[in-house]
Amino acid sequence: MNFLKLIVALALSMFVLSGCTLLAIADAAGSAVVYGVKTTVNVLDAVTPDIVNKK
Repeated sequence: MNFLKLIVALALSMFVLSGCTLLAIADAAGSAVVYGVKTTVNVLDAVTPDIVNKK
């Protein structure tokens, strides 16, 4: 009976940890996209400042 409880506890912990890993990967991918877009906007702003900033 103790062995069965151990197996259930391990399976549950692996399920929870895999969910955390999935969220961490999604967060990292989202951050990479945001920084990529910011970098693109900054480069375009540096190359064509009078078109992007119409001041």
